[in-house]
Amino acid sequence: MIETRRPAPDLGDGHFRNPVLPGDRPDPSVLRVGDDYYLTYSSFDASPGLTIWRSPDLVNWTFVTSAVEKPLSTVFAPDFVEHDGRYFIYIPFIPSSWSDAIDAPQVWVIHADRPEGPWSEPVYTGVSGAIDPGHVVGEDGERYLFVAGIRRCRLSPDGLTAVTPLEHGYDGWRYPDEWVTEAYALEGPKFFRRGDWFYLVSAVGGTGGPATGHMVIVARSRSVLGPWENSPHNPVARTWSVDEAWWSRGHATILEGPADQWFMVSHGYENGYRTLGRQALLEPIEWTEDGWPIAPARDLGAPLPLPRPGAEPTPVPAPSDDFTAPAWGERWVFDNPGPDEQSRAVFADGLVLAGKGTGPADSSPLTTWSMDRAFEVEVELETSGDVLGGLLLYFNDRLFYGMGWDGEAMHSFAGGIRTHWREPAEPGRGIQLRLQNDHHIVTGWHRHPGGEWQRHGVRYDTSGAHSATINDLKSLRPAIFAAGDGQVVFRSFRYRSLGEQASR
Repeated sequence: MIETRRPAPDLGDGHFRNPVLPGDRPDPSVLRVGDDYYLTYSSFDASPGLTIWRSPDLVNWTFVTSAVEKPLSTVFAPDFVEHDGRYFIYIPFIPSSWSDAIDAPQVWVIHADRPEGPWSEPVYTGVSGAIDPGHVVGEDGERYLFVAGIRRCRLSPDGLTAVTPLEHGYDGWRYPDEWVTEAYALEGPKFFRRGDWFYLVSAVGGTGGPATGHMVIVARSRSVLGPWENSPHNPVARTWSVDEAWWSRGHATILEGPADQWFMVSHGYENGYRTLGRQALLEPIEWTEDGWPIAPARDLGAPLPLPRPGAEPTPVPAPSDDFTAPAWGERWVFDNPGPDEQSRAVFADGLVLAGKGTGPADSSPLTTWSMDRAFEVEVELETSGDVLGGLLLYFNDRLFYGMGWDGEAMHSFAGGIRTHWREPAEPGRGIQLRLQNDHHIVTGWHRHPGGEWQRHGVRYDTSGAHSATINDLKSLRPAIFAAGDGQVVFRSFRYRSLGEQASR
């Protein structure tokens, strides 16, 4: 039975609390389809990539599918759009260490008849040296693609190919030089139309670095070719102080929600918990008399009115898994994957995972999402052959914490390396491992099946395991791995929220 994360964002009293989609959901792009809403976000080095979620009210979300089974390379901020009854996701692929498919940032596109898929194989648009695509249909009926910078090109009628070179599109809005930001970084263009106006929503200030850096700005024009007029209310959203509940707020989609209300979906880091990554945030939008969107909510950490009261609160399921069937994208993704990474995994009396590499760093571990300030993960594993299997809190191939077991001895990992500590443990192929992350303090336990739990001799402080430390826009998340020439059978993975309770 799969456990669920409690509480749901929907508080059941006509209000909700951010985040509406917990865990690392950076650069959200949201699309309305009838009375439903669909969301996808940056998947970076994960395979499968571009998970899609559906909601009736922008608050309660359920998993739908993964749009890209085999990413070509690292996936940055996508744009999720509909045109003439067909659905498109424009994808920036970035060069990565695990793929030689591209040697420069490129914009590709996938398409489908339904948001649920099936989705096409990626098609290269011909746009190179650019990230953060934003699609819009102009007043002339032509399709355009804008990218970070902000530049634009015209697309073919089918939306699959650029037919003009990139050219300058918008100068951006300049904030005061004394504001503390990471960099100017004009990026993330997203469009919507209201009345005779096209609205361009973008981000400046840098998505990492200082908590007060990232922000949302708006401009409008009667033509997608400009000229663009900046909002006198810019920035529409920003973290003004490190005392706020959510940091680095930015990269937003503004759209019409239920009951003719307008909303903004953006991302942000929870104050004190950057390790969880950039989580999906929702806030109401109001309109000035002269037609500008403003975001009146001052505290995104406080309860806010539901867009559509009366819906059944839907907690995001915890990634617990009995491994009776694949749950790709919904619960598990490979990090730094090869083109056929899923072929390593067989489901037979558990998850049988073939070894790869020599340790956690080069093993392409299976990762899932951290969704709570305090949580516990546990797994049973059995080794076969010359293999090392284990349980981690994994940020990337340079930074991870946890334990590995080879049937003879325990391997301890912290800071992305095997530590000097030699944890005593009796030999045996089968073992159960547990990691508890109690507000950044990580404790490990192990036991052979039927035995007593033994606490690991060393605890770790993971409060610094985040993007501002290691300059990689990811999150610290549970992972399992198999390294070497044998295989590891994983059974009974459990993720449990600990709420605000202290360590055992």
